[in-house]
Amino acid sequence: MAYEQLATDILANVGGPENIRSVVHCTTRLRFKLKDEKKAHTDILKNMDGVVTVVQSGGQYQVVIGNQVADVYDALLKIGNIAGEGIVPDDDDQQPKMSLLDKFIDLISGIFAPTLGVLAATGMIKGLVALFVAVGWLTTKSGTYQILFALGDSFFYFFPIMLGYSASKKFKVNPFLGMVIGASLIYPSIVGLVPSALAQTGAKPLYTLFAGTLFESPIYTTFLGIPVIMMSYASSVIPIVVAVWFTSKVEPFFKRVLPEVIRTFLVPFCTALVVVPVTFLVIGPLSTWLGDLLGAGSNALYQFSPVVTGAVLGGLWQVLVIFGLHWGIVPLAILNISTLGYDTILTLVFAASFAQIGSVLAITLRTKNKKLKGLGWSSFISGIFGVTEPAIYGITLPRKKPFIFSCIGGAVGGLLLGLFGTRGYLVGGLGVFGIPNFINPKTGLDMTVYGALIAATVAFVIALLLTLFFGISKEDQVATVEPAAPMTPTPAETPAKVTPEIITSPLSGTLAPLSELKDPVFSSAVMGKGVAIIPSDGQLFAPVAGTVSLVFPTGHAIGINSEHGAEILMHVGMDTVQLEGKPFTVHVKQGQAVLPGDLLLTFDIEAIQAAGYEIATPVIITNSNLYDSVAPLISTGTVSTGDQLLTLK
Repeated sequence: MAYEQLATDILANVGGPENIRSVVHCTTRLRFKLKDEKKAHTDILKNMDGVVTVVQSGGQYQVVIGNQVADVYDALLKIGNIAGEGIVPDDDDQQPKMSLLDKFIDLISGIFAPTLGVLAATGMIKGLVALFVAVGWLTTKSGTYQILFALGDSFFYFFPIMLGYSASKKFKVNPFLGMVIGASLIYPSIVGLVPSALAQTGAKPLYTLFAGTLFESPIYTTFLGIPVIMMSYASSVIPIVVAVWFTSKVEPFFKRVLPEVIRTFLVPFCTALVVVPVTFLVIGPLSTWLGDLLGAGSNALYQFSPVVTGAVLGGLWQVLVIFGLHWGIVPLAILNISTLGYDTILTLVFAASFAQIGSVLAITLRTKNKKLKGLGWSSFISGIFGVTEPAIYGITLPRKKPFIFSCIGGAVGGLLLGLFGTRGYLVGGLGVFGIPNFINPKTGLDMTVYGALIAATVAFVIALLLTLFFGISKEDQVATVEPAAPMTPTPAETPAKVTPEIITSPLSGTLAPLSELKDPVFSSAVMGKGVAIIPSDGQLFAPVAGTVSLVFPTGHAIGINSEHGAEILMHVGMDTVQLEGKPFTVHVKQGQAVLPGDLLLTFDIEAIQAAGYEIATPVIITNSNLYDSVAPLISTGTVSTGDQLLTLK
């Protein structure tokens, strides 16, 4: 794939670099924070080759790419001249309004998303080492085990340092300062002051705070005479995030009050001297207790009914993924492992990805559509390793029933995981690579692992059979290739042979040049040459004899391929995709043959204008590059339906 071209097209259709606040990527998605989402051309992006779909959720504009997302991301940063961390300096103080839920999801994903790839990779290594020990291939005293275990465990053990960096990026503070704060929490001599470690040496506490309560804390050391409630911060999550947030309030203060000539070293000096002691004295203990309560709360939910909890989470997991709401559960699982030593919440959704690929396999085996079959096999293979977005957005969700059946399979799988009492002991790989996550470090292979295998198998089979017998549409069983709908065609995608022809006007109204349109995609002629018409009535007619090549689901745009090879796009209004089809009534179907003057679309001009959108309608020849000349026969004034409009030579 030409990642540079795809990145260029994506950049243009999210409103250009000037509309981007930041962009990061996860396993399959580019996650944009845009200044104005209305400037993005969602309909164009969704129909672009190389883009699976677009999701707007959690305050993010998410462009789903698939397995090639890292390459597209790198090309995007280069072409858009965006900083290496995907952060674009603000040129104004206006921030988009977000709900509390959106802010929470944006915060969590912004901090944890950059870490998950390496966290999963090192977790996979740790899981494989546990598997090798369980089957007797390695012993815990061998040098091979020690080195591989250190490699697998290091990222999670030093997680406060990693989160110190990513949280600093999110809260816009010095990232190395965030790393120093995280490193202070797990400095070897500090780790040695943890009560559990001192108790083993026979050391006696100076005194005990909150004796006889849930928060009873033995004090072994002080800071300037103030008692320090020492906690174990290895692999912790909440303390460093809160500490870096506190840093984002302290650092700007010192930047304001200190002379510019000495800020370079005195700002981090003063900030660290304030933040680190406050973290050990206040933030660390309070956030650790909060983490313990959250862990106890999630465990109580599980203990109340592991079967019901498993069925609900397993059935809804893929819905949460669609809206990006799963980010609220991922950190909870990490927190549980760091505080309890195991997790029971994220574990319950393990079988959901296998249910998804069960539905995908059923469609892939039954369909006679070559394009769908190819997409199905690639999505199935990705899903085996836990990457299910291509399967969800590209195959099951658009067909509804297969997606529902995969959710049913996930629910049954979650129910079984709860029934078997399956626990996860590390944050590792996804899909089949997630199986070692369930190996008990003390007992090895037990019912936790076998229960996970059984649940995944049952979920897969249920979704496969339900989709196989009840979820395959007649259209998918027909041996035809789905009609393409490229919005930015290239010579390889357009007819190799075109002949001169005259395009008549599809509308009645007032003519305007494309250059006067506010939308840069149309005004710059990047989509192709043509003209704009400000309609006087709400009817759009076929301008040529040909075939309807494209009907957008929202009804605001229609494409026609003429008998002579011209590819014509008619887009009613600017940004009218935001109206979600309400003012539009489509009278044709994709693939339908039409004659000049056939009614294609009716629309309510007053409703469009009342909603605040322009009605100027570009009539574009999207394969203009194949013609020597695409010129308007009438450049100004009014035009009526059927009048000669464009000449193609």
